Order: sequence, then C-alpha cells, then structure tokens
Amino acid sequence: MPEGIELPEGNHEHENNPFLVSVSVTISVLAVLVAAVTLLGHRAHTEELLLQSQATDQWAYYQAKNIRSRQTQFGADIFGALAPQDKEKAAALHEKYVEEVERYEADKDDISEKAKELEKERDLVSRRADRFDGGEGLIEVGLVICSMTLLTKRRGYWIAGMLIGAGGVAFALTAFIVR
Repeated sequence: MPEGIELPEGNHEHENNPFLVSVSVTISVLAVLVAAVTLLGHRAHTEELLLQSQATDQWAYYQAKNIRSRQTQFGADIFGALAPQDKEKAAALHEKYVEEVERYEADKDDISEKAKELEKERDLVSRRADRFDGGEGLIEVGLVICSMTLLTKRRGYWIAGMLIGAGGVAFALTAFIVR
C-alpha cells in the first residue's frame, strides 16, 4: 500500500526557466496585494456605513428636538394668548415654556453641528474607499495580464502587468493622503 499520493510527472518548465519563475512570483505578489487592498477597501466601506448611520441618528435626534421645540412653543403661545384666572401662574408657565424652547433651540444647533461633522468624516472615508476600490481593480487587471505571460511566454505582458499592478498600488496608497 503506498504511503502517499503519487502525482503524475508534470511539466517542470518553471524549474528550468527563470523567466517563468519570476512571472509566477510577480503573480503571487500581485495576488497578495489585491487581498490587502480589498481588505482595506472593505474596512473603509464598513466605516463609511457606520458614520452614515451615526449621522442619520443625529439628524433624527435633531428632528425630535425640533418637534419638541415646536410643541413647547405652542404651549408657550397658548399660555401667552389666553386670559387665565391666575395670571401669575400662567406667566410662570409661559416663562418656563419659553426657556424650554430656547434650550431646545440651543441643543438643535449642537446636534446639527455633530451631524454635519459625521457627514464630512463619512465623505472622507468614502473617498478613501473609492481609492482602494480603484487600486484593487488596477492590481487585478495587472494580475490577469501577468497571467497571460504564462500562456504566451511574451515578456511584454509581464512588464505591462507589473506596471498596471504598480499603478494600482500607487492609486490605492493615495487613499492615505486624501483629505
């Protein structure tokens, strides 16, 4: 009974041809780079979605404060417009509602600013994710073109694939300097 699996004798062309070994190494390196840039792109898109969710939450909070402010303003207007029997109590309630409206309005400004900051950060992360995606695409094209070298044995495909792959890496790296 055999100890292991025997593989049929294959074509050992790579062992005798340093050019094809170099091409194979280039393809392997490009594959690793595609994986790394893809991972960075996925993380950037995840962060983008998280920031969008946080900004949406802030705008919902802003709306809630706005609705509450309008309701409180309505209460203040009612107390100001009616002729109450206890004028001091009505004036105190009116003043209370006016102060609440002012507080809500101040809160709304803070909430609005935070939502706008989150949207700015989301837009930046989105631009970074786009750079990673573009770099990923270029590296993949370079990988495919390098693979054609194994079929055609033409050095031009290898060089073109390396150049396109290097362009993809450079494009992906610009994600770190996008502002």
